[in-house]
Amino acid sequence: MRLLLIEDEAKLGEYLRKGLSEEGYTVDTAINGVDGLHMAMELEYDLIVLDGMLPGIDGFAVLAALRQSKATPVLMLTARSDVEDRVRGLQSGADDYMVKPFAFSELVARIQVLLRRTCMHQQSPEPTILGEGDLELDLIRRKATRAGTRLDLTAKEFNLLALLLRRKGEVLSRTELASQVWDMNFDSETNVVEVAVRRLRMKVDHPFGTPLIQTVRGMGYVLEARAVG
Repeated sequence: MRLLLIEDEAKLGEYLRKGLSEEGYTVDTAINGVDGLHMAMELEYDLIVLDGMLPGIDGFAVLAALRQSKATPVLMLTARSDVEDRVRGLQSGADDYMVKPFAFSELVARIQVLLRRTCMHQQSPEPTILGEGDLELDLIRRKATRAGTRLDLTAKEFNLLALLLRRKGEVLSRTELASQVWDMNFDSETNVVEVAVRRLRMKVDHPFGTPLIQTVRGMGYVLEARAVG
């Protein structure tokens, strides 16, 4: 899922970007209200984390402008802790309001709650549970199981598996996997995709006997159950 972080404190912004990326989110950043509002209006995000005190246009003005045309979930994260500020933020359209300093684990939990709530209220929501055979992936809780056994996946492994499951039965090239999971242009000299697929197979396929992640020689990879023999 793709998040927009609008935060002008460089060190905090980088800390949050890195932490949320490690949780498996794709994170775009803006360091002022003008750029943040432009990105929020022009691009599609699953959720926005918005500082209240920003140069140019403050977070409350960004939120008010955004709410004129978009319903993207917004979590305000600000040092403004007065009750009046919280009320103002919520009345302006924020879906949640957190005060700095904060615990990163609580921020992640609140993001998960907002994303889950959004999925529940969409008319045609993207499935939050993906599966194939005895493999199941919970996109909100970031939990993967096979045959009832919890799989210990890294954030990148989880995202790779989610992409393969979303497009199961479709052959995905190394170039597409690199761009979608690592947000990078594919370099023929790197073996990052092969290494990641190999590690994922060790966790998803090898302990269970029946392989789901298939190699299509010269083309890429596909996730599908194939009849044995």
